[in-house]
Amino acid sequence: MEIIIRIINFIYLFGFIRLFLIFFILINLFTFTLYGVDKHKAIHKKWRMSERTLIFFTLALGGIGAALGAFLFKHKRGKTNFKVALILGMVIAIIPLIHVVHSLTLDTRVRYVEVDFYSTNWPAALDGYRIGFMTDMHTISDEDMANVVARLNQKNLDLLLLGGDFSMINSRYQGTLREISHTITTDGIFGVEGNHDQYQLLFGAMRRLGITPLDNSGARVREGFYLAGVQDLWNRHPNIAGAIAGAYPEDFILLLTHNPDVSMEQPTSDVDLILAGHTHQGQITFFGFPVYLLLDHITSYGTRFAHGFATSADDVPVFTSSGIGVYYFWPRIFARPEVVIFTMYSE
Repeated sequence: MEIIIRIINFIYLFGFIRLFLIFFILINLFTFTLYGVDKHKAIHKKWRMSERTLIFFTLALGGIGAALGAFLFKHKRGKTNFKVALILGMVIAIIPLIHVVHSLTLDTRVRYVEVDFYSTNWPAALDGYRIGFMTDMHTISDEDMANVVARLNQKNLDLLLLGGDFSMINSRYQGTLREISHTITTDGIFGVEGNHDQYQLLFGAMRRLGITPLDNSGARVREGFYLAGVQDLWNRHPNIAGAIAGAYPEDFILLLTHNPDVSMEQPTSDVDLILAGHTHQGQITFFGFPVYLLLDHITSYGTRFAHGFATSADDVPVFTSSGIGVYYFWPRIFARPEVVIFTMYSE
């Protein structure tokens, strides 16, 4: 067990993607060498390795090295079975390479998504109202969070909402919240807990920094605009009806929840817009398709709440953000971190 823990710690410190990239380079160098050695032995009529061995390493992520070896050494490239193996090997090698490059480049850069949201229930007097939303901060560094806040302070936000899931390890959440508290807004910052949060500690830190926690509760932000937030679905007892109890019938109600599944399990017909996180857009995806979500470990509704707009059981718009942080050593692959900014309009 101790060995397993050490391996996990090593992966965490060194990085899953870096380890994979090192392995990828070594397997291709090794495969390239195999083709060269086998060609040398063929020329000198010495004992040679089996074709199965060459094909195995060609298809085992060594396709790029195999292709280079086949063409530089003019070896095996004329045989039909090797032609097929080289083509398949290149495809098998290039696909993960594209994903690794994307993870090391675009997936490390936070994008700022602007969404215009129209509703017949939104008060016309508040047209142009801007709401920032970020969730799943996890292990984001204080420096990166400070950079995000600096960008947000150029966005003229009226309100900032936090969808939960900080890192409680070594009290990292305190630094994250401290940086977030520097965001300039007209009407403040509000947040809910996530499934990784110890809500007593999180909410206490929020209050000390002037951030308002929503705990199956709500607040009237402006005339005609009511904000509500619920407890986490996995850890506690979310109560949408209780959270929106203070709203007037004519209010536009925005519901903040960490887990979007709650919108399928409790009535939401009185709500106008639901914001959620939790799914990370699948975190590690295949060209953006969230394969992991199909396993029902994160959500009970497959890819319904992977990212972007969907609807609740009552046909209310639900926007699920991909989040802004990473979950410990697991990389983002074709699942870019984001902050979403809604500009609200009366339809």
